[in-house]
Order: sequence, then C-alpha cells, then structure tokens
Amino acid sequence: MWMLAGQGCWRRSALAAWATRAARRGLPGPRPAPTRGAAAESKTPDRSYSSADRKEKIDMSRFPVENTRNFSIIAHVDHGKSTLADRLLELTGAIDKTKNNKQVLDKLQVERERGITVKAQTASLFYDYEGKQYLLNLIDTPGHVDFSYEVSRSLSACQGVLLVVDANEGIQAQTVANFFLAFEAQLSVIPVINKIDLKNADPERVEKQIEKVFDIPSDECIKISAKLGTNVESVLQAVIKRIPPPKVHRKNPLRALVFDSTFDQYRGVIANVALFDGVVSKGDKIVSAHTQKTYEVNEVGVLNPNEQPTHKLYAGQVGYLIAGMKDVTEAQIGDTLYLHKQPVEPLPGFKSAKPMVFAGMYPIDQSEYNNLKSAIEKLTLNDSSVTVHRDSSLALGAGWRLGFLGLLHMEVFNQRLEQEYNASVILTTPTVPYKAVLSSAKLIKEYREKEITIINPAQFPDKSKVTEYLEPIVLGTIITPDEYTGKIMMLCQARRAVQKNMMYIDQNRIMLKYLFPLNEIVVDFYDSLKSLSSGYASFDYEDAGYQTAELVKMDILLNGNIVEELVTVVHKDKAYSAGKAICERLKDSLPRQLFEIAIQAALGSKIIARETQNCCDLRTST
Repeated sequence: MWMLAGQGCWRRSALAAWATRAARRGLPGPRPAPTRGAAAESKTPDRSYSSADRKEKIDMSRFPVENTRNFSIIAHVDHGKSTLADRLLELTGAIDKTKNNKQVLDKLQVERERGITVKAQTASLFYDYEGKQYLLNLIDTPGHVDFSYEVSRSLSACQGVLLVVDANEGIQAQTVANFFLAFEAQLSVIPVINKIDLKNADPERVEKQIEKVFDIPSDECIKISAKLGTNVESVLQAVIKRIPPPKVHRKNPLRALVFDSTFDQYRGVIANVALFDGVVSKGDKIVSAHTQKTYEVNEVGVLNPNEQPTHKLYAGQVGYLIAGMKDVTEAQIGDTLYLHKQPVEPLPGFKSAKPMVFAGMYPIDQSEYNNLKSAIEKLTLNDSSVTVHRDSSLALGAGWRLGFLGLLHMEVFNQRLEQEYNASVILTTPTVPYKAVLSSAKLIKEYREKEITIINPAQFPDKSKVTEYLEPIVLGTIITPDEYTGKIMMLCQARRAVQKNMMYIDQNRIMLKYLFPLNEIVVDFYDSLKSLSSGYASFDYEDAGYQTAELVKMDILLNGNIVEELVTVVHKDKAYSAGKAICERLKDSLPRQLFEIAIQAALGSKIIARETQNCCDLRTST
C-alpha cells in the first residue's frame, strides 16, 4: 500500500508511487482474490455449508420472552471486553475451556494483529439459573472512537449493557462516550470493574469515579478478573436480574431489524437480525421495506458463536437470516424485514454515520478497477459507515473518494481490503469536509444550493465566489492525570482549540472538554497527546457542527506545474508552516531525476515556501 504525504504512517509520497507505477505496467497485476476455502484457512472461520459440521437444530420456542436477555459489552480500548466475552462463552459452554481461547469473537485478521475489536460480534449463550434456562444474546463491541457507529448499531438490539472499566486505568474518554450512548438509548447499565488481579489495581477508587461521573451507586459495581475468571459468574447473574427482557409481541406480524450483514460468495448476504415482533422460519416469504423486493428464507439460526441453524427465530431473539440476497446493495443496514402480504410500520433504523475524514482511493493498475470496485462494495456492506463517491485523477486514473469516521477506521479498512480481497491501492492524503457559502445568485443556480460541501480540496472554490468558509468542529473529551494538564492545554491551544469545561473526576484525574477544528486533530493529535502524557491521557470526540474560519487553498507545484493530488486546504495562520513541511517531505521522498526539481507551496499566485531537489549525478550513481 502506498499513501501520499501525511503522518508518519504514509510510506511514500504520491509522486514516488507514480514514478514506480510506470515500471509496474509491464508486470502482472496483484494476485487474484483467494478462493473462499483458502481465505478461511488464514482469515475468518470457515462458514462452508456442510451438513457434517452442523449440530442438531435448536428449538428456540423453549425460550419465552421473559427468559431472554439482549446485552452488549462496552468499554474504552483495552479494558478487557473481548477477554470478558471469552469467559462468558466458556461459562455457558459455547466454547471449551482452553488456554487458546483469546479474542474468540475477534474473527478478523486485522483485529487479532492489532489487538482491537473492529466489528461488533454476536453470540447466543444458554445459561441455567435457579432452575430455568435463559437465552442471553451477547454483542461484543469495539472500543475505539472511530468505531462508535458499530456500538450505536449494536445498542439498538439490546436492553442493557455491561460497562467495563479497568481497575488500574479507571474511567477513560471512550468510557464516558459509550455510557452516554447507552444512557440516551435508555438501556440498563451494569458497571463491571475488571483487572482486579493487577498489582496496581484500585477498584475502590474506580467505584468512586463511577459514582461521581455516572451517578451509579458504588454497591452496584461488580469486581472481576476476566483473565483469571474471578467472579465472572456473578456478571451473568446480574444480566438476568438487572436487565429487563425485550418488550416484544410474538403474535404480531414479523418485524425484524437488520443491524449488521456480511457477504458469502456461495450463499449471498447473511443478515444479522433482531426480531421485534412475530416469528420467522425457513420457507417464509419476506419483504425488504427499503427495496420492496421479496425473498424466500433459506436458513435462520443463532450464532453460538459460530452459525447454528434453528427451526425458527422468535420475537426478542437475535440471530442470522439467509434469504438469497445476491447483490450487496439489497441488504441495507437499518432495514426492516416483514412477511409477504403482511406489511408493517418500518422500524426507525439508524441515524446515518457522518464521515469525518475523506481520502481518495485508486487501484495501482487501472486493469484492477473492476476487482477493486467489487471488493469495496462487499466491504462497505459489512461496514456501512464508509461512504463512497466516484472520483478520477489525471495522474492516478479512475477511483473513488471514500469517507471514514477517523484515521484508524481508514487504516483498518485499507488493511481489510489487502487481507480479505488481496487488493493493493493508492490512498491520498486524508482531508475533512469543508463548506462554502456562495455569494452570487448565478452560482447558487449553478450548484442548486447556497451552501456547498467540499470533500475534494482540488474543488475548493475561490474566495471571490463565496461569502464565507465553514470548517467542521468536534467536541473533544480528554481525561488525564493532573500532572500533565499544563502540557495538554498548550497542545490544545496550538491546535486552535477553545476550552469549554474542566472538572476533577477524582483526586488526581481531570476531564477536559475542548472545541477543536477537526482538521487539527485528524492526523497526529492523538499521537502527540499520548507522547506528552506518557501514554496516560485518553481522547474521544463527537461532531459539533461547523464554524466560520479563514481557510485558504494551498497548491503544490513541481517545476511550476500544479499537482492536483497534493492540493490541501489549511487555515490562513498555518499556511506557511504546513507548506514548508510538505515541501521538505517531498524533497526527501521524490525519486531523483537528471534535472533539478523546484518544489513550491503557493497561495494563489504567491509562493510561500520552496525546496529544491538537486539532480542526480550519473557518475556517482553508476
């Protein structure tokens, strides 16, 4: 993978990619995507439709609504969600107790490599308590801010959550964000203090933090060690006692919410559904409220954690459904499914995700365009928070401009393309969506709106055409030990942030709230924050709209020619430093030629920074 100028993770500049690309034209393109069987050996667990692997079908009618619980596990990154999920699966007999049970629900290769959860995963657990058998539907969710859309979707299928907090680290920024997601959805919250086996664990301090920040009595906290399995059984009992059963009606016509989906090349779309009303079984004819297409159900079942077919699924239960949807556009996340000739009022669905970062994506070789298009369609079915717009470039050819929820989201998406579909791409510099208010009636008529959104910096309108520019802002939450407060405040001020609030959550931890321009934090703010605080500070942000800003379009010129792919939008006060930094990076990364290359940054006709790359000497190079 090659990426253009940006933070340290970009490997080469675009121009280095272009120079090498000419040489690649004579070479064969990327290898074809592996077959399903080959991919399964090294990536996701095999889902082949083999009757030899299937157990006897479970009768789901044995679980009445009052014996059903739907819950999620939410937490900050690395507070032990996946480990707790592993112990719950072991306790209920879903998996065997072995030392190899680590991140069982993290099925993607990228999740295991990075040690983070990217996709929410579902598992149906069967648990006997006080003479009754309960069906507990568990959804393990991601913890990073870039995947908060996965969390909000998962919560729509739940009635309660386990809020996991590290006994050593205490409340972190994403803990606060996830709590309020659950609070707004009016879900029951069970606080779980994990890692009490650690040497520096202080569960009493964390109890006080939870009581102060979330107003949850300390005696409601459950102290566990998910790694050792200490007191984990009390978590299952608390789920039964404290989380209410779903409010559903099994006698009403079918109403099922599609909250996630994946694509199988043999069976088509596999939809994860939560049933709010009615019953669905194999052979039923169902209709999509979004497309109005009719399908016949081929298979229904639960995830335990692998696919386990059942005779039927009943209201209040969470499972999967296969109905011969062959096109990835047919299974919209948030769609409502109902029985043929029994139409119902569609469920509200989900608030659409708002992309915060945009980047251009192009195939390394244009002959791979159709393969890459198919791979992106299948991956966006599984990750519906990514937006896709067709784009083209003089240097890079036909491609797309993709919108992501953050930089990590973009990196993970690209890594999944490589690992799951064997696709190599060129990614451009990440940018944020700006807005411009047009000044003349002629322009408003041309664009058909007064306020336009710019996701490609090359299309940034000239100042003479607009009355004002608007940039996106976010409300950031920083939680840090108090000894780093001064350094962090200076960092925030340097990023044009405005302080909104500051409070102590205990004797030595502070929560700061700032309004940030999004383009100031999207690339390297998180790394700088971790570096300044020795890794102790945590950061989370949420969309806060737009504000007026003095923005300028900065062109990058090579020997007097504008390179459209390197155009950037910057704040007027930071134009010089940004231009100088890009020129210096390009000087180091461009392949040397037999002539000098003048690298310039310009605002309109005014040159604000310049670097010169000297020509290579043939005598020394040979």
